[in-house]
Amino acid sequence: MNKDNTRHDARRDFATDSRLLRIAAIAAVIGLLSTIAAYILLHLISFFTNLFFFQSISDLSRSPASNTLGAWVIAVPALGGLIIGLIARFGSEKIRGHGIPEAIEAILFGNSKMSPKVAILKPLSSGIAIGSGGPFGAEGPIIMTGGALGSLIGQYFHITGAERKTLLVAGAVAGMTAVFGTPIAAVMLAVELLLFELRPRSLLPVAIACAMAGFARPFFLDAGALFPLQTAPVVLVDLVSCVIAGLACGALSWILSSSLYKVEDLFGKLPIHWMWWPALGGLAVGIGGYLQPRALGVGYDVIGDLLQNHLALGVVITLLTCKALMWVIALGSGTSGGVLAPLLMMGAGLGVVIGPYLPGAQPALWPLVFMAATLGGMMRAPVMSVIFAFELTHDINALLPLLAASAVAYGFTVLTMPRSILTEKIARRGHHIYREYGIDPLERQNVAEVMTRKMQTIESDTLIDEALHTHFGQLQVHRAFPVVRDGCFVGMVDREILLTGQASASDRRVADLFGANVPIMALPEETCRTISTRLAVHGMERLPVVTDPQSRRLIGIVSRSDLVKPSFTLFAEEHQHERFRKIPFGTLKRRKTTAAEKIDSSI
Repeated sequence: MNKDNTRHDARRDFATDSRLLRIAAIAAVIGLLSTIAAYILLHLISFFTNLFFFQSISDLSRSPASNTLGAWVIAVPALGGLIIGLIARFGSEKIRGHGIPEAIEAILFGNSKMSPKVAILKPLSSGIAIGSGGPFGAEGPIIMTGGALGSLIGQYFHITGAERKTLLVAGAVAGMTAVFGTPIAAVMLAVELLLFELRPRSLLPVAIACAMAGFARPFFLDAGALFPLQTAPVVLVDLVSCVIAGLACGALSWILSSSLYKVEDLFGKLPIHWMWWPALGGLAVGIGGYLQPRALGVGYDVIGDLLQNHLALGVVITLLTCKALMWVIALGSGTSGGVLAPLLMMGAGLGVVIGPYLPGAQPALWPLVFMAATLGGMMRAPVMSVIFAFELTHDINALLPLLAASAVAYGFTVLTMPRSILTEKIARRGHHIYREYGIDPLERQNVAEVMTRKMQTIESDTLIDEALHTHFGQLQVHRAFPVVRDGCFVGMVDREILLTGQASASDRRVADLFGANVPIMALPEETCRTISTRLAVHGMERLPVVTDPQSRRLIGIVSRSDLVKPSFTLFAEEHQHERFRKIPFGTLKRRKTTAAEKIDSSI
């Protein structure tokens, strides 16, 4: 009794070991390196912006909207797209796209292995794409680049695929932290999009990498909020506006995602090699940039103006239209660039257009709310989008409307879109991703809760002939039986093992069939998931359960059929509809009548 209680108390909330400290230390280094990579990427964008639009060699930050090229501006993004196509064709095709789907694909289907080419060519190609006017953000490329750094460093250590995945994600989200200064949102991005689990073995290294990037960021980039903002406290009527905002942003997410992949399909039907597609997409970007120059490039300055309501309504409508068309066509052509910054701009622009007509008296609030809701709906990461918007602005008063609108947008897209903009690209490559995850039912129960305690055993000194006749005759009930000596487990035997032993000598005993090797066993405190893995690895159907490896006192048998039991509990939770209480309307009515009668009678 005491021994069982001790074993029960020894069980932990989380599975972990000392390797966690080693992975966390490596993740801290990766966080610092990803910050440096983000610094390099942002300066590459500035360098190519100056080169393409101002014909100067400089890495000073300048907006492409201030160029004086006139109609020649149409050719600049096309030239950048041509260079991107050549890099993808003769360098690495992995640079195509906006980065996050490629990172997810490497995590789930590539054993978290990425090549050095990606780590070098992705920031270079993205710098060229955005620097030549591409309407993209730097976050997708840095997620891909930081992920490649984490993966490459992980490949130099003797670690598991799961640990390498953690380092890949740590590098990816640390890069996002460095670009935007949003460490908590970056951790939530990892949880909601990249890790596909919530365990200390992955959460701790990722959090440490983001913290390291956050502390290192002021040494390389500007500190503080990227878009500082302060709104007034919300009132009840703002809730109605948040619902409207969420529905509008969900619809915008659906339109943008559907349009993107329709454009991608149209490019796929062109009778030319995909290498030329980014140049055609760049031509569309150039035309849009000629009509609305502020739609070119990353546009962080434009996002700031939208959040502060510094732009006229007509300008915002033109900007929103041009940015959406340019982004959809350019990204559909397979060029290199991120999606976060464009979504922020389009969401904020929609907020500027619709905000004045919403109930409530806070026009400054709605661009921010629409921006976060568009991001949460499009990427199916509502918590990340709320925290992201908060860390970008440091506006504490906006948290509640951000949460309400992002939740509505998230629900809208979940109900109307089978896949997000991120997973649709992966699905088109033949891989379906199921993004729901919870506690594995096999993790929730241990062996002691499902094992069979009543069992038939064979004594070790039993003759093989006798064991065959007694346990493997016409009345055989099990395929294999445990062999014990004084209640301690020796090994498992089945008919084939006994027949093989009988062929060598007819007077042999069952104990003679086992050598000095330690048999494979299960402990009562181990999880069902651990045992299911052990059975699969060794190709076995059942395992003996012993009190401890030293004494090997046999207390039960756990088989594959026993491991199905946790699924029954899960099935009941998920599919059995029950109601335990009813509202007693009739009883309440009768009680009121009785009370009235008592009053009348007393009078």
